[in-house]
Amino acid sequence: MNHPISRRMALQQIGAGTALLAAGAVALPKTMNALEKTSSAPGGGRINQSVCQWCYSKMPLEDLCAASVTMGLKSVELLQPKDFPTLKKHGLICAMVSNPTVDFGTIKVGGIGSAWNRLEHHDVLVPAYEAHLHATAEAGYPNLICFSGNRGGMSDQQGLENCVVGLKRILPLAEKLGVTVCMELLNSRVNHKDYMCDHTVWGVELCKRVNSPRFKLLYDIYHMQIMEGDVIATIRANHEYFAHYHTGGVPGRAEIDESQELYYPAIMRAIAETGFKGYVAQEFIPKHPDPMDSLRQSVKICDV
Repeated sequence: MNHPISRRMALQQIGAGTALLAAGAVALPKTMNALEKTSSAPGGGRINQSVCQWCYSKMPLEDLCAASVTMGLKSVELLQPKDFPTLKKHGLICAMVSNPTVDFGTIKVGGIGSAWNRLEHHDVLVPAYEAHLHATAEAGYPNLICFSGNRGGMSDQQGLENCVVGLKRILPLAEKLGVTVCMELLNSRVNHKDYMCDHTVWGVELCKRVNSPRFKLLYDIYHMQIMEGDVIATIRANHEYFAHYHTGGVPGRAEIDESQELYYPAIMRAIAETGFKGYVAQEFIPKHPDPMDSLRQSVKICDV
């Protein structure tokens, strides 16, 4: 039969345990160090990192390139072909080349709001993208960005079908040149109202219908956290359709440190564990007095 333990007996037992712990305290750090060594995460360097130039638009590209090199970055991106000589001067690449834009009546097409989901845009987008594909391939860069365009009352199904028609016109050239065309997933709640490619499911379906190894998605972690969350599970389930990633703190697209809701070291480890060999680009608006301090901190956070 078990006998109840009095409060006095319990306190005596706790005191005895404390004394034993104190007696062995000298040996405790060695035990902890051994535990840390056996359970530590893999070393850094598994993520190829890039930075989006628009976040540092007040800084000359030359200066951003020079700073990027000192941080171990391999790319400055979302640049046009005219900027390629500056990158090459610093031994950098453009991991995601920016989109072309072209006049179409009173508007420009090719950007976020007006692009591939409208059939009437295709005849001007195709030659513009063909020129950019050649420039990207000649420079030896891997990816060229594209956008769906806004809904504007169009159904997602119709927009999907229209994008397939247009993209299939440029993908034979992309395949020949070895350049991947990437449609970016963006949020339509906060930043890009009415944008069509705003959910992973829609983007993945587009990839399946286009059925080309040279068409994939740019998975923007910031945007998809706003739209659907479940970031790590989404990456694990759909990574074969993701050719590129962008970072950003939620809310506000500021630093990716402890001030926001996402834990980027875990996200980066999940990306690395898929065998991803492409690039992750820092795309946040720095709030620190010295923007380079923000970038340096975020590069370190993502170095898993």
